[in-house]
Amino acid sequence: MGFNDLSRRSLLAGALSGVGLTVLGGTAARAAAQAPRRVLIATNEPWGTYHAAPLLPVEAPRAKEFRERLRAITASSPAEAKVFDDYLGTRRPITVVGTPQTDDLPRHVPEEGTVLVLTSVTKSSGTGGSAPGTDLLLAAAERLAAAGKHILVGLHPREDRSLWERYEISAVPSVQAAARAEAAIGIPGTVFPVVAAVGVPLVGCTDPRLQIPDYLLSVCTHTISSADDAVTAVKTAEPVSRQVLYEAVGPVGGSARRLFKVWRKAGFRAHAAPVTAFP
Repeated sequence: MGFNDLSRRSLLAGALSGVGLTVLGGTAARAAAQAPRRVLIATNEPWGTYHAAPLLPVEAPRAKEFRERLRAITASSPAEAKVFDDYLGTRRPITVVGTPQTDDLPRHVPEEGTVLVLTSVTKSSGTGGSAPGTDLLLAAAERLAAAGKHILVGLHPREDRSLWERYEISAVPSVQAAARAEAAIGIPGTVFPVVAAVGVPLVGCTDPRLQIPDYLLSVCTHTISSADDAVTAVKTAEPVSRQVLYEAVGPVGGSARRLFKVWRKAGFRAHAAPVTAFP
């Protein structure tokens, strides 16, 4: 059956599942009987989320119902799949599809002396707390600038811009900005594997209060806990191996096509039933 033969609802079932993990199906009668409608939410940051409570290690209410209704589960990489599996408690196959961010990576053409600083969040707000280690990152940037490096800043969406205005703040997203950098430094987060896929060596700023998954640390040549180590760490940082990169970021390129195949298969199984999607 070709693309045009898909029902609109089957296609919607796949499209709405794109960022998260699942597509859920059910009968029309059951869906109509639900008043008010209850929606379960899964997040793509299960290792340290403030968006929603995890289904495990203490099992959340209705977790069993949630797991039994899953139509498809995807993850960007093998490492991410392990995290999702623990988070959801499904013990089911998880399809590794890669991330759409790697489907159109910029060509790495580093500018001599340019270091990309990947910021986190310095001040708490209504949508989340501050990140331990930010003071270290600020101090590391100062050391690098004093050593003659050009600091290019990739701002976290919730970061206080005024803290970084002494440097060049990138006008494009961090992954695109990485194409200009000889190396990058920051608090390891979800953007790190994608920046590594561009070919940029990474240095991680760590703090005892941070809980960072091993696979995010794996793409860092060095991790530092003192700003005094920043210049040497950046100077000696190197790109990661293909094996490490695959484990952390998954297959590079073609992820949209792989993800759509999962959606289409799940949509066929759902038989055009109403769906609930997880952002």
